[in-house]
Amino acid sequence: MARKSSVERANEIAGGFAKARKNIVVQYGDRERKTDELLQLIKNDALSKGIKDADFDQVDVYIKPEENKVFYVINGDINGSIEF
Repeated sequence: MARKSSVERANEIAGGFAKARKNIVVQYGDRERKTDELLQLIKNDALSKGIKDADFDQVDVYIKPEENKVFYVINGDINGSIEF
């Protein structure tokens, strides 16, 4: 059995980047949106279009604040957009 590296042991103790709390905010002009808020709006929009929560495998997000839009693609084939 291979020994764990010192980085792996340190991440187990401290939590590492993957476990760190993150706050990402997209700002454009006088507007700003948190990414968590955008993801929730995308989820709500997709659910309103008949997509089931269990059907989400992948969500790709493209933020275009200059167009006041956030475009998304679910599972590579379902497209939609919400306002920024």
